[in-house]
Amino acid sequence: MYNKTNLSNGIRVITENIPYVKSASIGLWIESGSRYENEINNGTSHFIEHMLFKGTYKRSARDIADQIDSVGGQMNAFTSKECTCFYIKILDNHIDLAIDILQDMLFNSKFNKDEIEKEKNVVIEEINMYEDDPEELVHDLLSKTVFQNHPLSLPILGNKNSVKNLSRESILNYFYNHYRPENIVISVVGNIKENNILNTLEKAFGKWNVNDKKNYNKIIKPIINKNIISKSKDTEQAHLCLGLEGINQSSNQIYSLLVLNNIFGGSMSSRLFQKVREDLGIVYNIYSYPSTYKDTGMFTIYAGLNPKNIVELSKIVLNEIKDMKKNFFSENEIYKSKEQLKGNFILGLENTSSRMSSYGKSELLNGKIETSSEIISNIDSVNKNTIKSLMDNMFDINKINVAYVGNLEKNKRIRDDLQEIYNK
Repeated sequence: MYNKTNLSNGIRVITENIPYVKSASIGLWIESGSRYENEINNGTSHFIEHMLFKGTYKRSARDIADQIDSVGGQMNAFTSKECTCFYIKILDNHIDLAIDILQDMLFNSKFNKDEIEKEKNVVIEEINMYEDDPEELVHDLLSKTVFQNHPLSLPILGNKNSVKNLSRESILNYFYNHYRPENIVISVVGNIKENNILNTLEKAFGKWNVNDKKNYNKIIKPIINKNIISKSKDTEQAHLCLGLEGINQSSNQIYSLLVLNNIFGGSMSSRLFQKVREDLGIVYNIYSYPSTYKDTGMFTIYAGLNPKNIVELSKIVLNEIKDMKKNFFSENEIYKSKEQLKGNFILGLENTSSRMSSYGKSELLNGKIETSSEIISNIDSVNKNTIKSLMDNMFDINKINVAYVGNLEKNKRIRDDLQEIYNK
């Protein structure tokens, strides 16, 4: 069972002692992501994530890596649209080292000008890597389509121009505005003595205060319209994403959505995968998944296939949606999906990193954490009526957004075909 407390400066701390493991996982969660940026500073959240690994006044970048590696630990970080996380998994007797490194990176990073310029090249290469991967690119295009003219449409990495134009001053200004006690959660799970951990965290982080008490993370809910967007890439395969408006991450319909997704396209046993990949063999890969944010969400359907099969696939997907709404799911499909969700969840509980991540993200973005029994109960409570209520509101085929990446020069009819199919 987890425990929640606050340091003297308001930083929220989630701890859970698991005495039968020999490891501990700690995550520093910051409410900083691309939705808090604009077109000019797009990519800053992700860039700061990189810079905190580039050296402090106590440790060089090499020292940070060496000290974790020398005790067999694992350290990494990621940035999303709404948060950034720095995390370490380490043997339980070295948890104090993990805490010391994280606080050193947070408070003492140099943001050296020369390192900033070098890291710009690294991030631009990362952007190039994603742009060379059409499956990654089409998902970014879909966000741009669904959330057009809203910060959620911005890519997490930024773009080449915005990254090139970042200055040390603008990076630090963003850092001080968003890396604030009220925007931070520390999550620690593993074989730990919780009182000792809290005392160590208080000494490391509790004295940190900022004078300006204003919270800069104000959000505006996007208005979602229908749109089609495409990008030409010299590829043999076509990459298609369809996007529907979803639900926010604190919605009481979230478990109905997860059950629905499993049945529809979220696994190898799903309707879409079995029909399109296994029965018809017209795609290599097809899947669906929900994305949830503080105030909105998106439901995505992806397929990678030969361009000549775009029309056939589109008709199949639309027909599957219509059939799903008309004939619904069997009780057996719902039961199997719920058991799959529970199985995945329970297996995840055996991993300290998964538990740490679940607690940290839930507290940071939702302000609450569900217990294991509450989650199981919520999954069990899903039924035909709860799924149908969600489906009637979400699966409106007249509001489908479309993103496509492929060779438009070689397949000149595709754009027109997509317009004709999805604009009916």
